[in-house]
Amino acid sequence: MQLPDSPKIPKFMQLLQWIYQPLQLMENSAKVHGDCFTLWLTNKQPMVFLSHPQAIQQLFTENLSNLDSRGSAQVLQPLLGENSLILLSGTSHQRQRKLLTPPFHGDRMKAYGNIIADITKEVISQWKFDQAFSVRDSMQEISLRVILQAVFGITEGERYTQLQKLLASILDLSGSNLRATISFLPIMQVDLGSWSPWGIFLRQREQIDQLLYAEIQERRNHPESSGNDILSLMMSARDENGEPMTDVELRDELMTLLVAGHETTASALTWALYWIHRQPQIREKLLSELDSFGNNAALEEITRLPYLTAVCQETLRIYPIAMITIPRIVKQPIEIMNRQFDPGTLLVGCIYLTHRRSDLYAEPQQFKPERFLERQYSLYEYLPFGGSNRRCLGMAFALFEMKLVLATVLSHIDLALVDDSSVKPIRRGVTLAPSNGKWMIATGLRQKAETPIKV
Repeated sequence: MQLPDSPKIPKFMQLLQWIYQPLQLMENSAKVHGDCFTLWLTNKQPMVFLSHPQAIQQLFTENLSNLDSRGSAQVLQPLLGENSLILLSGTSHQRQRKLLTPPFHGDRMKAYGNIIADITKEVISQWKFDQAFSVRDSMQEISLRVILQAVFGITEGERYTQLQKLLASILDLSGSNLRATISFLPIMQVDLGSWSPWGIFLRQREQIDQLLYAEIQERRNHPESSGNDILSLMMSARDENGEPMTDVELRDELMTLLVAGHETTASALTWALYWIHRQPQIREKLLSELDSFGNNAALEEITRLPYLTAVCQETLRIYPIAMITIPRIVKQPIEIMNRQFDPGTLLVGCIYLTHRRSDLYAEPQQFKPERFLERQYSLYEYLPFGGSNRRCLGMAFALFEMKLVLATVLSHIDLALVDDSSVKPIRRGVTLAPSNGKWMIATGLRQKAETPIKV
């Protein structure tokens, strides 16, 4: 088999550019080589990037026995653990996904609506008028508190406080390109004590593990105190053989939910507030839509607002948090768009490039929510949460939270961008995030006295 063309730079330089300039690497590769190209981002396997909807459809609908995802996202293993749903494949992935689905059922999810609105109000009440602040810090606080309460059903106490601090800290270890390098280069994963980056990571992970296992053990000792939080539902779930999840499985899935359900949502919310206030007409249309629902609109009604939904969709299109889908390892020779791929090849759908196709999205570099009101995109044209059996399990929850946080913020506070503020996409761990900084100010309370959100 002849692999698709690759950039004419050494393999190690491709990896470095992937860490430090991922968007430039993908855009330049697509400009030269088209919809399908090869990058060498691991020591062992070539990674083929696919950005044509037909190729992505074939990838997503290929017989699962011909593809394997286990081990293909090993960069996440040190943090999430071997049993994370993201890292599993085959029957073990199917079993775990089935066990984790009930907590994200629509009716259960609605129960978290008041939690989301209340936490958002608490956080934005701390903003000082006419003083620049970090949007990302505030959105991280909201999303972390929401996921901690939804997962554990706890709002206070020493364990809750410690988890909040440790999770924020351990995620900041990959918060820059330089620090993210450690995740991609195993040679740098050396414990040189508590002053070294990897040493700090290992020690913080151990502290988090102790807290998670303590919470699991406490629930096992007092099953009568179980509630409707996600952990309680996970612990009561049984597979086809009547077996529950083990403590290690619970720990790895908890870590996956806490990291994936917090970090990604915070980035999406930060981007949304930036775009909404960069284009005043978008903010005005959103406020008009929110106001039209009056003071007694229920939370579910708010989340069904078409323009609010379109703003969230466009936010996740223009700079998708996940730049690529979970890689699939070819197990049996397969053909995609008349190309043969041999076993051992890594195939990824390139979410970023697909979302930037001018044949799908007119003026793809422009933020235009209206495009989602004018056209419905297929699962292979718009895929911010991945697809097929690897689609993000928390997709509905993330969109629900995004809409409620944005509606609550916009209904209560008038915001403005700091003059000449520049927000750029940067790598944050394995995700794409907006650059940090204090680029927004609260200018006052919204003139409309009452919020249209009923809580």
